[in-house]
Amino acid sequence: MNDDAELESQIGQWRGYIQRHKAISAADVEELEDHLRGQVSDLSTAGLSSDEAFLVSIKRMGALDALSREFAREHSDRLWKQLVLVPAAPDGNGARPRRELIIVLVLAVAAALSLKTGLALLSDDALGRNVSLFVIPFLTAYFAWKRQLTVRTAAPLIVPFVLAAVVLNVFPFTHAGATEVVAAIHAPLALWFVVGLAYVGGDWRSDRRRMDFIRFTGEWFVYLTLLALGGGVLMGLTVGAFETLDIDVEWVISDWVAPFGMAGAVIVAAWLVEAKQNVVENIAPVLTRVFTPLTVIMLLALLAAFATSGSVIDVNRNLLILMDLILVLVLGLLLYAISARDPLAAPDLFDRLQLVLVVSALAVDVVMLAVMLSRIAEFGFTPNKTVALGLNLVLLVNLAWSAYLSLGFVRGKRGFGSVEQWQTRYLPVYGAWAAAVTLAIPPLFDFA
Repeated sequence: MNDDAELESQIGQWRGYIQRHKAISAADVEELEDHLRGQVSDLSTAGLSSDEAFLVSIKRMGALDALSREFAREHSDRLWKQLVLVPAAPDGNGARPRRELIIVLVLAVAAALSLKTGLALLSDDALGRNVSLFVIPFLTAYFAWKRQLTVRTAAPLIVPFVLAAVVLNVFPFTHAGATEVVAAIHAPLALWFVVGLAYVGGDWRSDRRRMDFIRFTGEWFVYLTLLALGGGVLMGLTVGAFETLDIDVEWVISDWVAPFGMAGAVIVAAWLVEAKQNVVENIAPVLTRVFTPLTVIMLLALLAAFATSGSVIDVNRNLLILMDLILVLVLGLLLYAISARDPLAAPDLFDRLQLVLVVSALAVDVVMLAVMLSRIAEFGFTPNKTVALGLNLVLLVNLAWSAYLSLGFVRGKRGFGSVEQWQTRYLPVYGAWAAAVTLAIPPLFDFA
């Protein structure tokens, strides 16, 4: 019985990897799985254990990358048809995709109208604090509809938004004070995890679904950036064209097109990720392969600079902020490299490079903590120093254990599953930290 459960787990991992990353349709996956199970059954009958039969069958079927490329070549016409904005259903009935497109457009317009109302009614300070509340609830609603959440599951998702609205508007923040800025930055981060709860369909305990949300976040950010760049270019060309006709349209762009575009793009980007995640290779892991070696070089250069600077105590405050951003970038690179990796493959050169990246980031984090503690000992706590110290401690724990697990994997002492599980199970810590900063830091420092 245990052998059967282990075999089903291995097949589930294999199937999930193909579904997540390769241009293979659901029907093709079913066919491949039937073929795999047939091979395993034959080999088991011949006397092999379940583990041995599974590994031999996988070897006979070939590498997953080669398998995907073969399917892409054989079905290139189908792949291009799947890339259109509203693909037809397998039976030729495109009712479901069209209905989803209508829902997406309605939510995008609703988010845009909400943001436009906020622009008209709120001051700049209040708008800056509340901007996430005008858009993120509609993104959450999209996934609640997409995942067909019950009222019992969806209703609690409203509570964090109500709580955030109360905190951001009732707390007596000092005008342009540090606590106001801290709350405005961390509230959207905390609310993003509410989007995650809707995205996983309420199944937040599942490691696989958490990793799916991590993948979605990276892809959504890439798509949103591309939409923003494309929209910016289009608006610039539009203004330039009308200027040649002596017609001023800048007020239309700034007052209507830009707000509607920004709010709508948040929803549309999510829809694009959902629509294309089973058709094309994810973008974020590809970028990870490019930027990981560059980031390693940058971190090693920074460590060398710190070692030769004489004293790290006098490090510029702006450098500390930049270093924290770099550490967050390292975390992103680590997450998306893990999300795209075949869990059954043996350690390779890129895994060793990832280990160097994590160890380098860990060393930088330790240096930053030493600087922060020295500054706090000399000048005392402030909201910004407290938040930065907490963030670096949260990252320190993650990086330290990630380095330990990655070293064990590279040396062949443990499987890759432990590395992935650590990241998915640590994910709620970031949400809890963002929520704690939003709720606790302002009153702790008297809203200064």
